[in-house]
Amino acid sequence: MDYEKIIHALIDSIVEDPDSVLIRAHEDDNGKDVLIIIAAEKEDTARLIGRKGIIANSLREVISIAGKSENKHIHIKFESFDDGKED
Repeated sequence: MDYEKIIHALIDSIVEDPDSVLIRAHEDDNGKDVLIIIAAEKEDTARLIGRKGIIANSLREVISIAGKSENKHIHIKFESFDDGKED
């Protein structure tokens, strides 16, 4: 299953710049665990997490359901790009 494609379909309307979002899926050696890393600009990462983590939890729930069809446990980690700007 293409988890990256599923996540892009879910989050592209949420983030300000969908082209800058980087999604990578890494499958564990045992084949049962998948780590998905979603990296975006700081503002977009905040949007993806949402207040009290509600959007992040919703994304995790949807992807978890998709993973159950393949007997996989999906973990999602959010990261933001450090643009190196000094204020």
